[in-house]
Amino acid sequence: MGTVGSSTDGVAGERRQLINVAYRLLGSVTEAEDAVQDAYARWYGLPRSRQEEIRSPGAWLTTVTGRICLDLLGSARARRERYVGAWLPEPLPDRTEWDQAGGAGPTGPADPADQIVLDESVSMAFLVVLESMTPAERVAFVLHDVFRYPFAEIAGVLGRTPAACKQLAASARRRAGAARTPVPATGRADVVRHVKEAWESKDIAALVGVLDPAAVMTADGGGMAGAALRPVEGGTRIAQYMVAIADKAPGLELLERTVNGVPGLVAQRDGVVMTVAAFDIADGRVTRIWAVRNPEKLRPWAGA
Repeated sequence: MGTVGSSTDGVAGERRQLINVAYRLLGSVTEAEDAVQDAYARWYGLPRSRQEEIRSPGAWLTTVTGRICLDLLGSARARRERYVGAWLPEPLPDRTEWDQAGGAGPTGPADPADQIVLDESVSMAFLVVLESMTPAERVAFVLHDVFRYPFAEIAGVLGRTPAACKQLAASARRRAGAARTPVPATGRADVVRHVKEAWESKDIAALVGVLDPAAVMTADGGGMAGAALRPVEGGTRIAQYMVAIADKAPGLELLERTVNGVPGLVAQRDGVVMTVAAFDIADGRVTRIWAVRNPEKLRPWAGA
């Protein structure tokens, strides 16, 4: 799981990789940062003699981070049952995109979200699929299929045999297998732009045209922002709901922005991000919308 020296610099250099692993395991920037901080605290809490005995501090830190995440995933179900409405992963911005736009957007030099690589393994669609897995399946699948760690090392995280870890990853792969081939970024951007234009003009017919008839929209307000407590199903119902929102929110500005590595929409008022929407697209139409409105999950998007 990556060999580094036992120096302080070498150990500190693992932080980016650990944040990337933890976010994919937990779907939360805040929880990922806490898990990595905990792993480092345990490392620096070891006697110097014990640190020097560890051949690969990077592997040790990854194993400890993985175990911490496994424990958190195990307790997540109970926490989700207490959560108000649907729970969605925390969306990630592309900070370079905001900087180029020259407007209000994510700021701050040390946000852990900036260390997360934006690729297909952090798309909202992928993270939602990961939520359907058991904690052990998710750990085995993410570490092996996303980060290419061998099952012999994953066994140390899960406390199971390499063969058992291989079976867990295979089971998780079957769950993820239903996901369609990703739509190219250009095609996604065109569809998202059509959604934006139709939403801004409050054109229900145009929205219905770009939404799959069986589309589903899930909103996450966490009890802290207004949001539908249950998924809105059907293209027509979603279009009507979106226009109703637009009517109730004058002054809302829609921006085309990358959300978790793929084209999405950001709604802001007076420079403050209110909603981040991610989309799943197939055959030129939107099949899923995930709208995150919980302000605690929008911290990486906070303006100056």
